[in-house]
Amino acid sequence: MDIQIDLVVSYPMDDEMETVLGLAEAVGEPVTVTFRWEGPGEPEHAVLVPAATLALWEHRAPTAYPTSDAGEGSRAVTEAPEPAHPAVFGPFTLFRRRSGGRTAVTREGVVVAELLDPGEAQWLQERAREVRQGFMDPKQKAAFEDFLVRQASLDER
Repeated sequence: MDIQIDLVVSYPMDDEMETVLGLAEAVGEPVTVTFRWEGPGEPEHAVLVPAATLALWEHRAPTAYPTSDAGEGSRAVTEAPEPAHPAVFGPFTLFRRRSGGRTAVTREGVVVAELLDPGEAQWLQERAREVRQGFMDPKQKAAFEDFLVRQASLDER
């Protein structure tokens, strides 16, 4: 997750949200977004993950992301779920789930991305990478291990 975008949210914010959602879709990589809501509240951090990337992570992750206890301080966990009214931003519509804290982002009725908690996004990405590396066939695994042995250490570079 290399791309970081700070978005100052105000009303109306259609153009700002449309720009961020369009960028994430065009890049095809997870985009970290910080929402600074007007007023005294804390900024809300989320990772906008393109739908295809999320589907791949969830396919490879061996288990579901563990849910946290209410005492951990996550805004999505400690507050009562807000009504599931969709929010429209240009061609994009956001559907916040009542449970789990995820928000689906659709365009013309098709899910193009999801907003996830940064911890969940990192967890899914790591699990997917670990599982993918564990599915190498024996010849590929041996070749990869041989490749790693031949690499110069960081000190030698």
